[in-house]
Amino acid sequence: MRGPVVLLVTLAAVASAVTPAPAQDLTQVFKNVSPSVVVIRTREKEVSDEGQLTKFGEVGSGVLISQDGKVMTAAHVVHLADKITVEFLGGESVGARVIASEPDADVSLLKLDTLPKGALVATLGDSDKVQIGEQIFIIGAPYGIGHTLSAGHISGRHQPDTVYHDLAKAEFLQTDAAINQGNSGGPMFNMQGQVIGLVSHIISKSGGFEGLGFVVTSNMARRMLLQERSFWTGLSARLLSDDLARVLNLPQPNGLLVQRVADDSAAAKLGIRGGTMKATIAGTDLILGGDIILESAGIQVVDMVSRQKIRDRLAHLKSGDPIRVKVLRGGQVVELSGRML
Repeated sequence: MRGPVVLLVTLAAVASAVTPAPAQDLTQVFKNVSPSVVVIRTREKEVSDEGQLTKFGEVGSGVLISQDGKVMTAAHVVHLADKITVEFLGGESVGARVIASEPDADVSLLKLDTLPKGALVATLGDSDKVQIGEQIFIIGAPYGIGHTLSAGHISGRHQPDTVYHDLAKAEFLQTDAAINQGNSGGPMFNMQGQVIGLVSHIISKSGGFEGLGFVVTSNMARRMLLQERSFWTGLSARLLSDDLARVLNLPQPNGLLVQRVADDSAAAKLGIRGGTMKATIAGTDLILGGDIILESAGIQVVDMVSRQKIRDRLAHLKSGDPIRVKVLRGGQVVELSGRML
């Protein structure tokens, strides 16, 4: 008998610091930390079914984590954004840019163009200390309604590559607190007012919230974004299997077919081109017409491991270091080059 289909839904819809406090009344702790939460609005482009390049907007959430204007959010909210606007509780709106991003863990770091006067900075907690059954709350912008609170408990903890393989590097806290479109990237707080996670996605049969929400742990986000500073490529790409590589006449067994490229990203500045036409080949939905990456940072693309090695090597480059990428474009191998900014 055929089982039910389960959908994993991503949910894009002078500074002072929050001082950790003992567990307190939810009303008071919400008031204390809510000003550190922001609404994130983005503009992106995509290829329509007719092959036209169209623009659309997304709404997500985030949290201010430093006095120099750094904001943590979910990668699926901002990784491919051409324009980002961050809105504060007081109504101020400022521009922002991505400075670090790890799509495989669904975390990104923004840098604000300016920091509004009196903006409140949240405190990152230690997610390793979180216990199953612990009371928590989430603040975000479900369906664009800013600074909405939902409360619940920690339902579970999941190590990387155990929940959703497209997010193989993410460590998750599971929660029953309500999560909807627009909550993505918003903070989960403990009852001391510390950030212990960033909202990532839900698992649902209906497409709506059914009590299975997943939040990337604060320790994972801290490591990926602040300690390792994951490199922001600003592109999405599909690893081509042997069969697809043969269909597309690659000069090697595998490659990365570029789908979309964000404006002003590292990929865009190198001249990497995104796709222009939707197609389905061997049951796989693709956007064709873009570059196919064959090699980057001296590493040939052969599998997901080599893809991650490329990302790791790029993350360790310093300002001024050369970057070289070999791509297949229009049947010809082209080498693109530039330097780290």
